Amino acid sequence: MSDFELQDSGSEYDSDDNSDAELQAAFERGELKPGLNVEFSGQRDKVNDITKLLAKTHAIRLELPWLERLDMVNSLAPLAPELAVQLEKHEQKRANQFKGNAKIPYVRPEEDPVLNDFKREMLFHRQAQSAVIEGIQRLQELGIKTRRPDDYFAEMAKSDEHMQKVRANLMAKQQGQAKSERIKQIREQRKMGKMLAKQTKVQREAEKKEMLDKLKKFRKGKLKNLDFLEDAKALESKQKQSADKRKQRNKRFGFGGKKKGLKRNTKSSAAGLESEKSTRRQRGVKAGASVNKRLGKSRRMKAKGRK
Repeated sequence: MSDFELQDSGSEYDSDDNSDAELQAAFERGELKPGLNVEFSGQRDKVNDITKLLAKTHAIRLELPWLERLDMVNSLAPLAPELAVQLEKHEQKRANQFKGNAKIPYVRPEEDPVLNDFKREMLFHRQAQSAVIEGIQRLQELGIKTRRPDDYFAEMAKSDEHMQKVRANLMAKQQGQAKSERIKQIREQRKMGKMLAKQTKVQREAEKKEMLDKLKKFRKGKLKNLDFLEDAKALESKQKQSADKRKQRNKRFGFGGKKKGLKRNTKSSAAGLESEKSTRRQRGVKAGASVNKRLGKSRRMKAKGRK
């Protein structure tokens, strides 16, 4: 059978996607015979019929206006300064990697696959930028608006309830990140505080050891005076003044004290034993002071009669 007969016969075996099961079934039925399948070992002739290809291209081409096609053929946009700096930094980074590691063979920048990928992405960026600039200009010349108006209304594909869940999830993530950052800062502050305390302790021990060494030298006659004691006294006085200032501030401002549970009832307050104390405290009367009570009516009348 010729090729045209195979195409017209509609046989299920002339398709390119025949599976092994179908071939095995055909072999069992005896439809596959020796001589039907011949291995081709020669060289296939390449056919490049430009005339027919151009004719077919012209036949399937749609003559549509540019607004329907939006195809652009343009050159690259100028290289932005920040991209040039970024490219230079990337090249320097790759050069440092090759210089600091003898295990990696040196590759020139123009042959570096990593650097070539970076340059290729930059070319894509510049090509897209040039297409956008020229495309917007052509759209404006055709009277097509390229900016969304202020009163533009668009209906959301998601419901308000779904967007509220998304917003709540984002807020929870932001709060979690902020909390973790605060905890991290507190840990760093504690670590720095411990380091400063350790350094202060080591410094004081070193100063004490130095002073003792000088005292030994003075006893042995290697030092003529005790001026170093004056310096130590001045330093001690300065530290004492700092400690006194801290004590005064603590005495004035306090440490905050306990605030949790102050308004909680106790056994005596629940029994009403603290009511008198609270009223006296509100009137500004001290606990040990006596209170002048008013006389009764009869005693006040007797007092008037005596007068």
